[in-house]
Amino acid sequence: MATVSERREAAVVGALVADAAIQPLHWIYNKDKLNILIKDREDIEFWTPSANPFYCLETGLNSCYGDQSFVILKSLVRCQGVDVEDLKKATYDRFGPKSDYESAVNAKYAGTKEKKLTSDDLPLKGPWRHASIKHFLKNFENNLEETGSETDEQIDCVLRMVSVVALYAGRPEMLNRVEDVLRVTQNFDTAVSVGLAAARILEYFILHGPSPNVVEEVVAQLEDPHRNAPQDLDRAIVGFLKEVKACTDKQHDTVVTENFRKD
Repeated sequence: MATVSERREAAVVGALVADAAIQPLHWIYNKDKLNILIKDREDIEFWTPSANPFYCLETGLNSCYGDQSFVILKSLVRCQGVDVEDLKKATYDRFGPKSDYESAVNAKYAGTKEKKLTSDDLPLKGPWRHASIKHFLKNFENNLEETGSETDEQIDCVLRMVSVVALYAGRPEMLNRVEDVLRVTQNFDTAVSVGLAAARILEYFILHGPSPNVVEEVVAQLEDPHRNAPQDLDRAIVGFLKEVKACTDKQHDTVVTENFRKD
């Protein structure tokens, strides 16, 4: 069995490598196209050439999610823990106007019908600057103390907590430090609540190793009236976790499309 220290390291390295490994197949939303592309292959990691329909990077580079995680990791090492102001500056430097994320094409995309990108724009030749980062950059440039997006609830929250949990797992301030980091770019309660639930799950694995009962353990934590870092949405998170647990006998792609798809 791996030690706690080895599991801390594996969580960080595993998340970054996995992100880079699947980056060339990122955001292929058409299931039929994806199935035709990979066919029966099981070795789809580090796919080349890139089949990403939104942005094209060299195989082996991290996606926008991995880049966020790496910025956080470096800030934690540099400051020997969470330093929100250092993290804000580091995030701005990595994703701001002087970075390789600066793109006139990506800048005009706002996810609305009026500002949809065309087939001539895609895939973007370079990294993709997505919603929460765009909101963060604007808030940072306006010298706002709270720089996080107040509307973005996307999965960045789950990726951003990994290195923080790896550092603070087993310490009472872990969840508070995770929340500090999450709100730098996503100051939205849904994203924070989901990120904190994921942090609880990862902490359990780091401290105890593999367990088939991790969901039940985290549900018990979230139902504890004396829990650390309570959130108003914890009851809803409990419901979602129980719903996911009830689907563990089904294939992932079936559950996503039939049980949790948002049209």
